[in-house]
Amino acid sequence: MKSQAVGLALTLSLLVSCSVVAAQDSTTVTASTSKAAEGLDLRAVAELFKDSKDLEDFEKRLNDPNVGINNLDLNDDGDVDFIRVLAEAGGDTHVIVLQVPLAKDEFQDVATIEVEKAGSDQYNMQVTGNEHIYGPAYYVAPPSVHIIRWPVIATLYAPVYRPYRSAFYFGAYPRWWTPFHPVAVGVYHTRAVRLTARNTFVVTPTRRVTTVARVHYAPRSSTLVTNRTTVTRSATGTTTRSTTRATTHAGGKTTTKTKTTTTRRKH
Repeated sequence: MKSQAVGLALTLSLLVSCSVVAAQDSTTVTASTSKAAEGLDLRAVAELFKDSKDLEDFEKRLNDPNVGINNLDLNDDGDVDFIRVLAEAGGDTHVIVLQVPLAKDEFQDVATIEVEKAGSDQYNMQVTGNEHIYGPAYYVAPPSVHIIRWPVIATLYAPVYRPYRSAFYFGAYPRWWTPFHPVAVGVYHTRAVRLTARNTFVVTPTRRVTTVARVHYAPRSSTLVTNRTTVTRSATGTTTRSTTRATTHAGGKTTTKTKTTTTRRKH
């Protein structure tokens, strides 16, 4: 009887240990998924957008090292990536793309800002994080704000509007911008909180803008991003998230490490 009790205790101990390891692995995936996102707080980005006079001004604020909201280094080359702004429109719906040129013909969309006119004086707005960086269904939106009062929104719905297309690309950057190194995550959070403390925007899993399909927009994705998240969904409600970390070693050899988590929708 005593030996059976000891055996049972050992079995329970092993089960607990396996559970801990599984939990730790899941936590690691979550942290790895958010690592790239740690370099660009979309709530702070939304605040910059709200305060900008137009999209050109927004692009400059977004990349200004003195503002310090962009801390992205998607390809781990030791420099903060330049984010260019590209606007598309379809009727009364606008999609503003935040895109990083990582090499010639290599582009990674980071997020989109989506705005729609829902009535004579009603407008909806959200920032949508790219799935490869922020994971699935990551939206930032104002709970209750009359966005038409923002200068940048007024320019989008001006009688004469021409969608803004950044003139910059890989290797061709504005004179006011030079490459700079990313700061530690703690330092970055201190910078971002100066804007996010206003609590104008909240993170939500629910889409606010419903007419994005009116806009012709083809997302761009680059294989040069060292931290990527691939999300697949099944008809049964199962979501699989695979996070891949690529590392380049001395001599140019590149290795990748992938971790996967699966969640099932509760009925």
